[in-house]
Amino acid sequence: MSTLASEFISTSENKAFDLDHRRIINNNIGKYDTAVLRGLSRFADLENSKRKAHTIKWKVMENLDKLLPEFETNFQRRGGKVIWANDAAEANKEVLNILKKANAKTVIKSKSMVTEEILLNEFLEHNGVDTVESDLGEYIVQLLGQRPYHIVTPAMHLSKEDIAKLFNEKFGTPVDATPEQLTQKARELLREKYTSADVGITGGNFLISDTGSVALTENEGNARLTTTFPKIHIAIVGIEKIIPSMADLDLFWPILSTHGTGQNLTVYNTILSGPKQPTETDGPEEMYVILLDNGRTNLLAEKDQRQGLYCIRCGACLNACPVYKNIGGHTYETTYSGPIGSIITPHMAGMKEFKHLSYASSLCGKCTEVCPVKIDIHKMLLLNRRDSVKSGLNPGSESIGWKGWKMGMMKRKMMDMFGGGWKNTLLKMFFKKSWGKHRDLPAVAKESFSKQWTDKRENR
Repeated sequence: MSTLASEFISTSENKAFDLDHRRIINNNIGKYDTAVLRGLSRFADLENSKRKAHTIKWKVMENLDKLLPEFETNFQRRGGKVIWANDAAEANKEVLNILKKANAKTVIKSKSMVTEEILLNEFLEHNGVDTVESDLGEYIVQLLGQRPYHIVTPAMHLSKEDIAKLFNEKFGTPVDATPEQLTQKARELLREKYTSADVGITGGNFLISDTGSVALTENEGNARLTTTFPKIHIAIVGIEKIIPSMADLDLFWPILSTHGTGQNLTVYNTILSGPKQPTETDGPEEMYVILLDNGRTNLLAEKDQRQGLYCIRCGACLNACPVYKNIGGHTYETTYSGPIGSIITPHMAGMKEFKHLSYASSLCGKCTEVCPVKIDIHKMLLLNRRDSVKSGLNPGSESIGWKGWKMGMMKRKMMDMFGGGWKNTLLKMFFKKSWGKHRDLPAVAKESFSKQWTDKRENR
């Protein structure tokens, strides 16, 4: 078992029995569930919308080699610059090059999972660049020195009392401050950062191929401020975020917001098509888009599992997953946690290191049911398990055990060779510490079904 897998099991066990953690998560996810259910009821034909979104993303993956260059051409036509990055190291290096060229020392960031993926904040800090998160949830976890807990709600694991205590320690606000007071304090602290930052960095919810635009969606207005005041804007976006046409936002913006938070649309929706034009009064003087691979083409090469790249990061599968709701987001030790993280991380970061995530599922299928782009998530988990076995990554004892089980199941004589007493002893010997640690092991009958059936017929 790998170190990551061992730590995952240990941390999962602790979190699963942390009643305070469970109370906070169930309360917060419960609020989302209520809002999302209400939001989804507004769709005239939800299933058809999901099918259409699935089809569009399928076409995107089949034509990625055409759509990405088209985006690049259209974006550059309006003065923007496109940089292609194979991995996290290249992306970070390119960001640093831009900052050094501009002699930039301060960065303001809006919420971006892809910058978490490449550990951009840590990289910039190591190189002497002051970086501040402007999304309130991201700002809170940054103050705590943590990574985001949830794709949509970074500080979902914290109660309002936890945040009040943090602000009291950091800024001297009252320990019993209300959420409104805490938000006001954060606003006061961040306002000055927007106007003084040298560079603004964002992600991108969608890249629009036919217009060469970056579409951002948010609820706090921080992304809009991040892209307006600084003279340089850098958008770091995964190559899978491309959509063919501006018209596709008519579908993707509503299904993203509704499945994520239950809203018809998020409060702020912005389309950026390059730096400030001569006729415009605000916006950055320079705009860069860094197109990030970082293992995505590994997943694209897997015909059966490339569906994972359809994800629009709504977080619905996390909220639905019984495993996530018990062990929490930090336990996964990945940028993308929950069901979607379990299917894409082994391909993007290494099957050997992260194959255990594909086993962290009850396979109930709820994740597949709620996905707005109809990714067959629980099937992808099974395919990942298959691939890990085919690659010889499962323990030797497991392979021997399954071979023995298969041999016994294929031949009745082998199955009946040992009585129930021996079988119960073998179960306790091999599975008591693992499978039976938190469960009662099944008790095997003294005689097999076939033996009981034979005896019954003979005694008629």
